[in-house]
Amino acid sequence: MTRLLTEADGSPVAVENAEAPSPVLLVCEHASRRLPEKMGSLGLSPEALVSHIAWDPGALAVSQLLVKSLDAALIYQRFSRLVYDCNRPPDAEAAMPPVSEVFEIPGNAAISAAERLARTEALYVPFTDALSGFIATRKAHGRLPAMVTMHTFTPIYHGRKRDVEIGILHDEDSRLADAMLAAAGKTTRYAVRRNEPYGPADGVTHTLIKHGLKNGLLNVMIEIRNDLVSDEIGQRVMADYLTGLLGESLAALSQ
Repeated sequence: MTRLLTEADGSPVAVENAEAPSPVLLVCEHASRRLPEKMGSLGLSPEALVSHIAWDPGALAVSQLLVKSLDAALIYQRFSRLVYDCNRPPDAEAAMPPVSEVFEIPGNAAISAAERLARTEALYVPFTDALSGFIATRKAHGRLPAMVTMHTFTPIYHGRKRDVEIGILHDEDSRLADAMLAAAGKTTRYAVRRNEPYGPADGVTHTLIKHGLKNGLLNVMIEIRNDLVSDEIGQRVMADYLTGLLGESLAALSQ
């Protein structure tokens, strides 16, 4: 496979509100469950392809509401993480996972070096280039963005219920995460926790490291339990909450 995407597939990455005045740069690596035309179904059932293994349900919808409420920019991936997980580097097995939770992924079981390269060049490279280019442009104009990556997680994983409702994740730079946790601690509206249900040891901070830490940006990863954003009402409630949380946190850090 030398060329993964067809003309009908369109661009692998989308950018919204690129000229936004807000410092917030929203990033959604797992926005879509679409598969490129050439990939077929990866050998998965229709039920698996709409489940959380294929994407982060609700993450893009909440991100797009934040674009409006914060007047922020948004960059997101337009294809499923099952083909390439853009929050993983090319040498990571999880970038093209042969198994996700309890699901085996036949189309990822024995990927050749050539196919891995084709997927990387078709999906990961344009995505990370778009992020790098956006950040470089903002830096050149003296406007360092604050990068916020948006994710959702399943309420039950490997049969175990997760009580955390919102995870505030960070790697070595915890400035924005600390401010958000402090602001969230003023109420008991949601169960908000640090580096849950995942953390740096799980390999989930690739985007934060590559584009946040290495550029000296304020950065944080937000994980929302997906049952809270399964419909439009839940998405709007969550977006309103996060709008306030981010606004208060960034204001505190600017003092």
